[in-house]
Amino acid sequence: MKWRSLMWILWPSFLAAAMMTFFVFALIDPLDIVIFGHIQASRMQVYAAGFFFFWIMAAISSALTLNIAPRPKEYDEFGEPIN
Repeated sequence: MKWRSLMWILWPSFLAAAMMTFFVFALIDPLDIVIFGHIQASRMQVYAAGFFFFWIMAAISSALTLNIAPRPKEYDEFGEPIN
């Protein structure tokens, strides 16, 4: 994967994850979340886990979008299209 494509995937997904984290944790108190019924996590652990979860989900969405986007035609040095 080209570095530019990676930038197109990770930067918008980072911004989306930041916004999603803001909105979700504005409504949900992290101390009310209990994992597997008995594991209590601290606020910062839940914030971090939520942010990275949202970032991964948004990155997958951006990668799939980039994957199905139409590709521009490539030309060789003589101006002929490359198939």
